Amino acid sequence: MFSGKTLLITGGTGSFGNAVLNRFLNTDIGEIRIFSRDEKKQDDMRKQYRNSKIKFCIGDVRDLASVKNAMSGVDYVFNAAALKQVPSCEFFPLEAVKTNVLGTDNVLTAAIDAGVKKVVCLSTDKAAYPINAMGISKAMMERIFVAKSRTADKTLICGTRYGNVMCSRGSVIPLFVEQLKLGKPLTITDPTMTRFLMNLDEAVDLVLFAFENAAPGDIMVQKSPASTIGDLAVAVKELFHSDIPINYIGIRHGEKRSETLLTREECLHATDLGNFYRVPADNRDLNYEQYFEQGKTAPVTLEEFTSDNTARLNVEQIKEKLLTTDYIREELGR
Repeated sequence: MFSGKTLLITGGTGSFGNAVLNRFLNTDIGEIRIFSRDEKKQDDMRKQYRNSKIKFCIGDVRDLASVKNAMSGVDYVFNAAALKQVPSCEFFPLEAVKTNVLGTDNVLTAAIDAGVKKVVCLSTDKAAYPINAMGISKAMMERIFVAKSRTADKTLICGTRYGNVMCSRGSVIPLFVEQLKLGKPLTITDPTMTRFLMNLDEAVDLVLFAFENAAPGDIMVQKSPASTIGDLAVAVKELFHSDIPINYIGIRHGEKRSETLLTREECLHATDLGNFYRVPADNRDLNYEQYFEQGKTAPVTLEEFTSDNTARLNVEQIKEKLLTTDYIREELGR
């Protein structure tokens, strides 16, 4: 489906954008456009890949005009641009709204106007039962692309929702490795806190699964295992043969003890696809009788999917999972 096509990745200088490039550059895709506001990272990528299939566009999803300039001739869009650091979004919530909410609306508006065939928006487990500014802004992003999907006749709009991507920029594992290299104690918020674990290749697989299988407004969720933060820290220490101590610093601003990928309410209409869940859009008309008089009931056949009730990895399994990432293998010299 990508043969000879043009793919635009917003926020394309991030970990996900690099993973997509590594997956696609040796295929017969026509062009990959990297759209971001960071010229330094774009220049680094230009020097790293040196590939004529990659085109770089300076711009910001907050600026509709710059998005429209980059959208001409695009067939498909992966919308990965986001503010995703939980603590920073707590201190600057309006900035999260500008990028995650209004920025997504700009990308979808420009894509629809340009006749783009498909758009996949990337969301997060923090959008399910959100308690922090980042999660709330991502939950609103989901509502926006679902709403847009109802009226976009020629552009199929869908989304993905996934948990922590191991070793992505700003995530806890590179922090642990850096602390080990500097001889500093590992800082753990709460050792019993649980988080989903997936690598970058699995994140790309989920987006491609949505690209190939989603209907308008669908949210695709990948079933991922989880671990406690305490076990994750021990696994990193054992891989690096370190006896560095662990300091417990307490939960940071806006953090949950566990995360959710599929809510109780979504279980009413979600579909189990084996390794994935499909959460379809609610495409009923805005009929107030359904809300105040008639209602709608359906049997619940699924259970909410959280980092507490999914498969729990032990330390050895976490180590095996970590070794699937390029970052850890490179740090270990393998």
